[in-house]
Amino acid sequence: MLSISFETLQRIGLSNAFSMQLAELPANPDTHLMRIIEVHKDRLTLHNGEHSCSARVLPRLVTAMAEDDLQLAVGDWVVSENNALNEWWITARLSPANHLSRRAFDGRRQSVASNIDTALLVMGLDHDFNLRRLERYIALVAAADIAPVIVLTKADTVENAQLRIAEIIQRIGRRYPVFAVNALDKASVQQLAPWLNRGQTLCLLGSSGAGKSTLTNTLTGAGQITGGIREDDSRGRHTTTSRSMHFCINGACIIDAPGLRTLRPDGDDDSMHAAFDDIEQWAAQCQFRNCRHESEPGCAVREHCDPDRVFNYHKLLRDMHRLQQTPLERIAERSRWKTLMKSAGLRGKQKRE
Repeated sequence: MLSISFETLQRIGLSNAFSMQLAELPANPDTHLMRIIEVHKDRLTLHNGEHSCSARVLPRLVTAMAEDDLQLAVGDWVVSENNALNEWWITARLSPANHLSRRAFDGRRQSVASNIDTALLVMGLDHDFNLRRLERYIALVAAADIAPVIVLTKADTVENAQLRIAEIIQRIGRRYPVFAVNALDKASVQQLAPWLNRGQTLCLLGSSGAGKSTLTNTLTGAGQITGGIREDDSRGRHTTTSRSMHFCINGACIIDAPGLRTLRPDGDDDSMHAAFDDIEQWAAQCQFRNCRHESEPGCAVREHCDPDRVFNYHKLLRDMHRLQQTPLERIAERSRWKTLMKSAGLRGKQKRE
């Protein structure tokens, strides 16, 4: 078994869930277990609970992970070796407890972070407030089986924070904790203390300008650069350009990620149903088993759920199914729609003649 200090690594999130994997690692004095705390283009920053170092990934590991459509991410536990030239190389990756990823426009998987206990879904109480986007973030973390906590920032700049919280509860219920905070005030962010215990890992997700880096600075004293927002629409600038892990005084680990311009959950029907479980529960009481919740009589979903939430649910399902298609399936579907549109056009022309 690899010789490691559990007590030291527990400070940066190592749990007993990895014990079986550790038992299979070679007992090499030059081999170390570390956690990825930063990801850059050609290098990664690792931490062993006491110190950090810069490392590269062995080409064979890159190739093996690419074949399985995997990527290293902040939060991953990796095996690294220090060679005679004092260079650090990542030789293996421990299978993560969970892995947060999204889909690119062409269906490719893009890693965000690994081994997360709680996702803080950060949304500003200004023009950034958007319930549809919030539901997308919930679907994103549901696909990775990560518990979400909704954090509404800039509570000091508005007078309707409680009304916004009520809007969220009315739309999605009380299934997730919701807090309104001033990210610059240490006393205000103490509302998040139950999720900041020693060894816990949190990931901050939200759009640019929502206050993720400001919140990270207040919780950890990281001193990250923060930027202003445009006054007309509260859109933020990408001051955080890479994902990085920071450590709280009480032992929690916080992963701050850049704002996600596109948000396509990397999940399946089950994860989508988990994110919209209220719709699934009411769907069981619809008059028809194959009810699409559109215009069918006796639809319990339309009767009890927010119409815009139902619309967003269908849109997310369509997006997810489209991303799961192979290139050939996409071509076939486009051809099918072209044929249908052409047929509709011909029928319309015949009626006019």
